[in-house]
Amino acid sequence: MTTAKPTETTANAAKTAEDRQREIVRIARTTGSVDVTELATELGVAKETVRRDLRVLEDHGLLRRTHGGAYPVESAGFETTLAFRATSHVPEKRRIAAAAAGLLGDAETVFVDEGFTPQLVAEALPRDRPLTVVTASLPVAGLLAEAENTSVLLLGGRVRSGTLATVDHWTTKMLAGFVIDLAYIGANGITRDHGLTTPDPAVGEVKAQGIRSARRTVFAGVHTKFGAVSFCRFADIGALEAIVTSTLLPAAEAHRYSLLGPQVIRA
Repeated sequence: MTTAKPTETTANAAKTAEDRQREIVRIARTTGSVDVTELATELGVAKETVRRDLRVLEDHGLLRRTHGGAYPVESAGFETTLAFRATSHVPEKRRIAAAAAGLLGDAETVFVDEGFTPQLVAEALPRDRPLTVVTASLPVAGLLAEAENTSVLLLGGRVRSGTLATVDHWTTKMLAGFVIDLAYIGANGITRDHGLTTPDPAVGEVKAQGIRSARRTVFAGVHTKFGAVSFCRFADIGALEAIVTSTLLPAAEAHRYSLLGPQVIRA
């Protein structure tokens, strides 16, 4: 008489769901995403067990599920670095940045937010006309410092190591002294209910002041930002003139955001 082979090893079955889920979050935050099949193999459990774990982690706001996997949600206790952001969804971010730069219009003064997508927006700005760029981002300032016809004002303050951008009262006070034609803003999450959010209160203050100082505001972000919520809310959807994302955001969802005021462009 033979017995059926168990779908999970005894050792792994003995692991608590909490242990498994903690490991899944660790892997997701290290690699940027997780795959159901790969997790099942690595953890020695059934795919359905992994799917249940992912559902639990999504309910707790730690991960967002995708087809066949999940990716980590940034929060007050976790934020991806600029270096990591420069490795994920790069072709999509470049398309978004080009479309966002196309909204410059007759603006002569521009605020460029911290983050990799705003950095790509700065890279896509025209060089054949006079432009003043205000930024808290050291990479943005370095990128534009030698650009012909472009004047760069770097906001002072405490530099955050993960994003290489300045924050705190020095930054916001300096920014409050300007009247800016157009602000390009990024966010860690955007939802219709909670608006634009970011994990760090100091970062949120700079973003909020950038919007207050600007006559027009454009949000530029990849599709994975939509539906995600971080700790600090800094703007409502109605504060935006335009949202620029990619065609990976469903058209129906883009329409729902447009009903709140901004033009939604899917590049």
